[in-house]
Amino acid sequence: MVKITTTYEGGLRCRATHGPSGTTLVTDAPVDNHGRGESFSPTDLVATALGACMMTIMGIAAERHAIDLKGMTVETTKEMTSAPPRRIASLRTTLTIPLPPDHPHRQLLEQAAHTCPVHKSIHPEIAAPIEFVWTGVS
Repeated sequence: MVKITTTYEGGLRCRATHGPSGTTLVTDAPVDNHGRGESFSPTDLVATALGACMMTIMGIAAERHAIDLKGMTVETTKEMTSAPPRRIASLRTTLTIPLPPDHPHRQLLEQAAHTCPVHKSIHPEIAAPIEFVWTGVS
């Protein structure tokens, strides 16, 4: 169990504190929803969590097989609905892996990304496709 304590600072800004580490982060409402857009919005954090989760789970699998994923990147594009109710419509994720496309553990690593707990927690009405781009040379 992890406790996150969040305080409303006013002006549509919140400060969250991660209980175990004391690390803080700030959220701000986006400009298109009455905010200043000066930090991650709460829904931006969902997109961030998705990408970070996939890379973390892939990293765990990679470490078990002594695979170096250093330099891997993820880009998650979040789109909101245009009609009410306001919610996330899609989270399209592209993982760029610095390994060759014919890497012997490719299937294991791609499957690991698909088992990310955040991805498994996304409502089925949210499109959440994953693309893998393998950039290494054989």
